Amino acid sequence: MIETDIIIIGAGPVGLFTVFEAGLLKLRCHLIDSLPQPGGQCSEIYPKKPIFDIPGFPEILAGDLIDNLMKQAEPFKPGFTLGEAAVDIEKVSEEQFIVTTNKGTKHSAPIVMIAGGLGVFEPRKPPIEGLENYEEKGVEYIIKDPEFYKGKRCVIAGGGDSALDWAIFLSKNNIASEVSLVHRRSSFRGHLDSVQQIMDLADEGKVNLITEAEVVGIGGDGKVENVTIKHKTEGEIQKETDHFIPLFGLKPSLGPIANWGLDIEKNAIKVDTLDYSTNIPGIYAIGDVNTYTNKLKLILCGFHEGTLAVQSAFARIYPEKKNVLKYTTVNGVTGF
Repeated sequence: MIETDIIIIGAGPVGLFTVFEAGLLKLRCHLIDSLPQPGGQCSEIYPKKPIFDIPGFPEILAGDLIDNLMKQAEPFKPGFTLGEAAVDIEKVSEEQFIVTTNKGTKHSAPIVMIAGGLGVFEPRKPPIEGLENYEEKGVEYIIKDPEFYKGKRCVIAGGGDSALDWAIFLSKNNIASEVSLVHRRSSFRGHLDSVQQIMDLADEGKVNLITEAEVVGIGGDGKVENVTIKHKTEGEIQKETDHFIPLFGLKPSLGPIANWGLDIEKNAIKVDTLDYSTNIPGIYAIGDVNTYTNKLKLILCGFHEGTLAVQSAFARIYPEKKNVLKYTTVNGVTGF
């Protein structure tokens, strides 16, 4: 049994910053995450993508943000159960919960904070026969490290921000030897600035833009060697490539969280904005996993929610103690 003050389900940026805020109040945290490393989506999905709305950082790579948050949490010695999913919460008393993972690891604490982001993700896959035979053999649904595509021919499919962003990144930075972007419409769903950049890159011959078309077939001997593109007016086009990257987004689901007796609305956990507590006393939900009026799914909002939730958790654990807010500019940061 792993015992701590706060069990945090989800080791993404919000969960990691909550460790720091809890540590300032001398509360110990243990984080559980189904991924094999901390960082959530920032590490698993887009570690090399820049983020522009973190206060104090005009631009920071998602992976670097996680590295910084880990350093910030380090003085408070958080524990980690990684590569295991939290599947069950049992309330054993008014002051204690036991959280069990899919591998049977048990954790005990008076407070549980769910910082599970958008939950469990599955890629939206195009309906192409035999596609699964080429997964990890030239078909990728997420770009983790752009250098993986150095000198390679890439066909990206999609019309949203992710498809646009990666087509721009791989071409402008001269990473891929050839970038083709296939979209079934003539207009895009992404930001106007990104759309304009794609148009400019296409005019310069740096991106092969194929609109009103979709990839309908894939071929190769043990790995991706070509794709078949069905064009609205030109019919079928056979294109040689090393990688086919369909970026149609990810389908989130709450997974086991949906069965824990929490109030759920539109695939998210309802909370009280006083302290981001749920309908079960002692359980809080912070970050993208929660919902309330005017909710914004931004990392910086999750930082705020985690900070207030920790203050409430302290009062619940130590009802007899008065917590006086102490500024780090005065007290500094004293770890365990």
